[in-house]
Amino acid sequence: MSSRTTLDTAPETSAADAPLSHGLKQRHLSMIALGGVIGAGLFVGSGAGIAAAGPSIVIAYSVSGLLVMLVMRMLGEMSAAYPSSGSFSAHAERAIGPWAGFTAGWSFWVLLCTAVGLEGIGAAKIVTGWLPGTPEWGWVALFMVVFCVANLAAVKNFGEFEFWFAALKVGAISLFLVLGVLAMTGVLPGTDSPGASNLHDFLPNGSEGLVIGLLASVFAYGGLETVTIAAAESENPVQGVARAVRTAMWRIALFYIGSMAVIVTLVPWDSKEVVEKGPYVAALDHLGIPGAGQLMNVVVLVALLSAMNANIYGSSRIAYSLVERGQGPKALGRVSGGVPRIAVLVSCVFGFVCVVLSYWRPNDVFPWLLNMIGAVILVVWIFIAVSQLLLRRKVEREAPEKLVVRMWAYPVLTWVALAGMAAIFILMARQPDTRVQLYSTGAMTLVLAAVGYAWQRARARA
Repeated sequence: MSSRTTLDTAPETSAADAPLSHGLKQRHLSMIALGGVIGAGLFVGSGAGIAAAGPSIVIAYSVSGLLVMLVMRMLGEMSAAYPSSGSFSAHAERAIGPWAGFTAGWSFWVLLCTAVGLEGIGAAKIVTGWLPGTPEWGWVALFMVVFCVANLAAVKNFGEFEFWFAALKVGAISLFLVLGVLAMTGVLPGTDSPGASNLHDFLPNGSEGLVIGLLASVFAYGGLETVTIAAAESENPVQGVARAVRTAMWRIALFYIGSMAVIVTLVPWDSKEVVEKGPYVAALDHLGIPGAGQLMNVVVLVALLSAMNANIYGSSRIAYSLVERGQGPKALGRVSGGVPRIAVLVSCVFGFVCVVLSYWRPNDVFPWLLNMIGAVILVVWIFIAVSQLLLRRKVEREAPEKLVVRMWAYPVLTWVALAGMAAIFILMARQPDTRVQLYSTGAMTLVLAAVGYAWQRARARA
């Protein structure tokens, strides 16, 4: 029997037989879904997009937001039908073959582990701004130890951290939107409505600026996939995934597109503060609300720490799932107390190595690593779309009752999403900065695919 046939007929090990705990409650999953939308990329990375695209950043976030909605709907359909801590990696293996699961899983693991280090550096910079003279690396080490210990203890610890982190982020950005709308309408005391005075130069840098803003917005949406990974350890995986995916549309529209519209209406897009302080801090300072800018810095710190916590969790579960499917060192699959502790430790160590490289080799090794993960999220999205195209027909034929979540207008919108991803690749190839990222990610993907295919052939012959 071929490995493909075995895969199609065998149950999902990571979902059904693995000794992972089911310590995440529905309230945890709901907040993880909400918090995943409000990521560090939104607070930190959107300033550069606004500086390049001007008010048209709203269009950029709307276009990329539509693409992300389609990707999440496809991923939700597969994750509700086949809950797994491997998420899209397990789906790619089931639909395309083991090599695809190997490639998608390990490339995403590298992305998450590197992101842990980057978020730790970002959080440390904020704290050292409040406490000058303290070493950045010391704060990164402290954050790493705290979240490593929390993830080692029990999955409910991860859930509790994310619940309160997400609650603070949701509360803060909701308050920001309320204040922004009041200021835009002239109702907020002490402020005059700016009207459309900041929107007159809608495309200040032409189509090139819009493209840069579009690429920045695409990568700001990274992190939404965590909820489908976490769902496998929840009390009701199918219901949790279905609920999270079905509410994705209004969350993306409200938090991302809504806040971009508020910022470019209130603050001139070419203000230096948008990049230097961050767009949210700049908007609140512009309103003259005492202490609001520093309070938003606290929220940005929480967003970075939340992302660290989520990425340690996500990387360890992806690694665990890969090992469970025979695609990695067996040690990473060892579970104690319902937690893959070796995988958690290795993911944290990899993240801290990235931090060390940022200080030790800031001009060669570290930029090379950043370029290598620059377009991984797009590679993952392509695997998701192709997997959904293939799995949907299989599920409709063999187990239609598993289609709790359905992709809209299948297969037309799946092909539209794939076309959108191809267009983003083309746009990246046209931009000097992103071209290097595209080629570096492509090289890593090809290497992983070759290794995965060789492993698949070897297992088939065994």
